[in-house]
Amino acid sequence: MNKVSVIIPVYKVERYIAATVRSVLEQTYSNFELLIIDDESPDRSIEITQQFTDPRIKIIPQKNRGLAGARNTGIRHAKGEYIAFLDGDDLWLPEKLAKHVEHLDNSPAVGVSFSCSAFIDDRGNPLGIYQMPRLKEIAPHHVLCRNPIGNGSAPVIRREVLEAIKFQDNLYGSSENFYFDEYFRQSEDIECWLRIAIQSPWQIEGIPEALTLYRVNVDGLSANWQKQLEAWEKVIDKTRSYAPKLLARWESPARAYQLRYLARRAVSLRDAPTAVKLIHRALATHWHILLEEPRRTLLTWGAAYSLLLPPQLYDRMEALAIKATGFTQKRRLQDQSRQLV
Repeated sequence: MNKVSVIIPVYKVERYIAATVRSVLEQTYSNFELLIIDDESPDRSIEITQQFTDPRIKIIPQKNRGLAGARNTGIRHAKGEYIAFLDGDDLWLPEKLAKHVEHLDNSPAVGVSFSCSAFIDDRGNPLGIYQMPRLKEIAPHHVLCRNPIGNGSAPVIRREVLEAIKFQDNLYGSSENFYFDEYFRQSEDIECWLRIAIQSPWQIEGIPEALTLYRVNVDGLSANWQKQLEAWEKVIDKTRSYAPKLLARWESPARAYQLRYLARRAVSLRDAPTAVKLIHRALATHWHILLEEPRRTLLTWGAAYSLLLPPQLYDRMEALAIKATGFTQKRRLQDQSRQLV
């Protein structure tokens, strides 16, 4: 039996998919199967994956069902004890699987093992900054407010966890088991992580190393902040239906943090009016984020207003800010990693 099943949903990623597949095949841990889910991709993505001859690869075609649907298909076909997800435009470092398998093998109460992530640009070049999430003692409200897992290419999950939160539905003519909710074409990750945190006894815990390379793609799903906010609100509505007490306490803070995140996305897109509007909405929704995370909140506010400066001045300020942030984050990662030795 394969210890790990790696699931890659494939849809319109012909520019990236070869590098993504190679990053799996180059893993130092070799006991895995690689399930490539062809979500009816209209480009050359699948043709490119067919050029790989590794016997661990299996290509599974399906009618287009979106990211959640592709992951569900992969889970249904998976034979592994652990399930790992990798989006078709992201990458893994070679030791990614080995370290997660070790983490899960040595931590029987942990059901979701995730890593920090390093940001890369459209060409795969490092941006020098990282996702630096909370790693331990993660409660449902942490997932609701800040999503420590960060992105869909970061976690490796025990099969038992997914079995614990599955549900049945009939969306395509027959009853099936669902793990990710296919009613969501955005925010399907956070919706699933929330069900795991709320409905299962399994712990969620991170590894203090940037083992995932997360591609910042302005043409991707997360670039449209309005659709992303609408999808997030639908997640809140669903979560309220089965966890009303959690939402009564944490909905306003969670919305403020989401608005702050979207303000940062607007900053990255150089959309000053939207960035300013969103950070103001965040503060009006729950001004305590200034006290809870003053540095991140003030940096987002400052970046939004700095976009009103002349472009050349803003570019210099942004470069300095990214360099300083990346230096600080890298030192934190190094310190955290040394503590494990």
